[in-house]
Order: sequence, then structure tokens, then C-alpha cells
Amino acid sequence: MANLSGKVAVITGGGGVLCSALAVGLARDGVKVVVLDLAPDKAEATVERVRQAGSTGLAVMVNVLVRQDLERALAKTLSTFGRVDFLLNGAGGNHPKATTSPEQTFFALPEDGVRFVLDLNFMGTFLASQVFGKVMADQGEGVILNIVSMNAIRPLTRIPAYSAAKAAVANFTQWLAVHMAHEYSPRIRVVGIAPGFFLTDQNRYLLQDDAGKLTPRGKQILEHTPLGRFGEPEDLVGAVRWLLSPEAAFVTGVIIPVDGGFSAYGGV
Repeated sequence: MANLSGKVAVITGGGGVLCSALAVGLARDGVKVVVLDLAPDKAEATVERVRQAGSTGLAVMVNVLVRQDLERALAKTLSTFGRVDFLLNGAGGNHPKATTSPEQTFFALPEDGVRFVLDLNFMGTFLASQVFGKVMADQGEGVILNIVSMNAIRPLTRIPAYSAAKAAVANFTQWLAVHMAHEYSPRIRVVGIAPGFFLTDQNRYLLQDDAGKLTPRGKQILEHTPLGRFGEPEDLVGAVRWLLSPEAAFVTGVIIPVDGGFSAYGGV
């Protein structure tokens, strides 16, 4: 696979479980990594791992729903590294207030919880793509990679806002791929990955109980995952590396599942 050494990647939500693993994986390829996260301690921790992996990094505290934060992060990125080659939109997630349960029915879901999930996942991706995508348009090249979700392809029970938000991100990925190629440069690509089931801080309460044992939902998921396990964060690195590389130069506007076969299994 082509050498990515010296490229500059900006990762929103870079302090999270999945995106920090992507940051480290790219750092091993010599990619310079800018970690954007609402939690500065998590961003700094990821950058320290990037340095241990042999590359350089920059941590910036950012709320992806605040354009001024994103513009400030862009200015720091350009003053430090001079360009932006890759944008990985990883900020997102679900919220208990947007999740149905016996105690909280669909009809009682609070509006603020639903709006929070919709905004974080879609608007966070949209705004970051505007701010950092403009640099790519000026450069005439770059890759925007959106972290979508298996929920965008096969909506799951209990999480209507998250499923809808990620479906919007998937649609936006296709739209933006066409727009950037037509209006700016065919060397600007927009792609996505759809992770299947990975244990993270945001979904662990749905998949494991307090003792670390599988919940009924967790068991059902594994029964419908042909590879028979949850994903490990490092499982995402190879797909992302390929999508960012010149080997994928004719790949744009697609969402690649990384799901252990979940989307291929009909349950029979």
C-alpha cells in the first residue's frame, strides 16, 4: 500500500475509543495527526500515543457544533503543519435520553435528547466538512472520511435518533462526494466506513451488564455476527488506511461496512 508518511490527518472525536485507535494506526504510517475532542485530557492522551507510535501530533479542544472552535482548530493545524490531507469525522454517538426502554417509551423520548443526537452526529460532520473541506477545495486534493454506522444501513431497535442521524451522514457522504468532485476537483474524495458492533463507553451499557456479562441485546448481536465477536478498535485501521491511500483513488461516495458480516446475515 502506498506510503502515507508526511500526510496530515485531522480527526474529530479523536479522544474516543475508535478514533484514538485510528490516530495511532495512522501515526505508525508516519501520518501527522491533529486530534480534536471536547475533552482536552482525552485529546492529549491520544496525541501522546501518536508520539509513542513514532509520529507527531497536535491536540485541540473543540466542540464540533461550534464553527468558531473548528475554525480555530483549522488555523492551528495550518500554522503547525501547513495543510490538511485527511479529515476523519468521528465525533458522534448516542445518548440515553434518545434511547427507548421499558421505562422510557418512544412516545416519552425528550426532544432535547433526540436533538442532541441528531446535531452531534450530522451537524458535527457537516460543519467540520465545511471548515476543513474548504482547505481541500483550495488545495485541489484530499480525503474526507466519515465514521458512519451499521445503523445507517440496518436501523436497530431502541435508538431511533442515532439510526436516523447516521443515515443522514451516509446520505451526506454520497452528496458531498459528488459535489466536491464536480465543483472543485476529482482528486477530492469523500468516503465512509460503517463499523458494526464495537464496545465503547457510549454503548457498553446496552451490551454488557455491570458484571461485564452480555446483556440479551449483546447476545443477540453476536448471534447475528458471523465472525462471532465484537470488533476491536484496531479492526478499523486497515480499511481506513486503504480508503485514504492512492490505491483507493477511484473510490468515492461509498460506505464500507466493517462489521464482522452482520450486514450480510439474514438470521437464517
